[in-house]
Amino acid sequence: MADLRLLIAGAGGRMGRALVRAATETKGFAVTGAFEGKGASAIGKDAGELAGVGALGVKIAADPAPLMKNADAIIDFTVPAATVALAALAAKAELVHVIGTTGLSAADGKKIAAAARNTVIVKSGNMSLGVNLLAALARQAAKTLGDDFDIEILEMHHRRKVDAPSGTALLLGEAVAAGRGTYLEKRKVASREGHTGERKRGDIGFATLRGGTVVGEHSVIFAGSAERIELTHRAEDRAIFANGALAAARWGAKQKPGLYSMADVLGLEN
Repeated sequence: MADLRLLIAGAGGRMGRALVRAATETKGFAVTGAFEGKGASAIGKDAGELAGVGALGVKIAADPAPLMKNADAIIDFTVPAATVALAALAAKAELVHVIGTTGLSAADGKKIAAAARNTVIVKSGNMSLGVNLLAALARQAAKTLGDDFDIEILEMHHRRKVDAPSGTALLLGEAVAAGRGTYLEKRKVASREGHTGERKRGDIGFATLRGGTVVGEHSVIFAGSAERIELTHRAEDRAIFANGALAAARWGAKQKPGLYSMADVLGLEN
């Protein structure tokens, strides 16, 4: 079987370089294109050299459109505006679009869903196996424990992360809300300050920490009367997200157009 040809978005960034490394080191994939935002210092450089795997003969470009003719899938961990634009381009070119971008708005989500009518899009707030398993476990725990246990989601990331709560924290929040038969937006408490009053039964709280070089830590805490259950995942290397994205691209190449999640890729209950 021929290698799945990949187009890497944001190839000059930390996640983009991790994706290039993972794709180069994994059988069945070939990096045939890479691009960055206009004006990025990485433009014109070899994607492989930048990722530390040696020259690939793939220069980082500023315009992804011409590169799509020689690709089967786009892997995209960029920013919301770029991701929405890429979804439209991927739909037009009928390329699998794997989205690991966080901070997407509801309006962004609608545009991505519209693009998914014409191509396969796999979108997740976190691409790792461990986090998606955590979400499934958290959903089951929320369903079993009910409102007698208060739910708090704690997350920490490196100092450069720009969105909060993280996409993974929101993914976990959506999982526990679904376990309780409700919607996250109805029960989410994203921050607390000052005299907040007593915690409301059924709320799903979020706490955000930022600092250092932390790749990602997430805990779902179920606090009951005289007992507490904590489910935790700690990411130690961005390679886990890159490997998950590759698995999503491989899986997506065999699917019909539609909007999918990592739970679909991994066969976990949504």
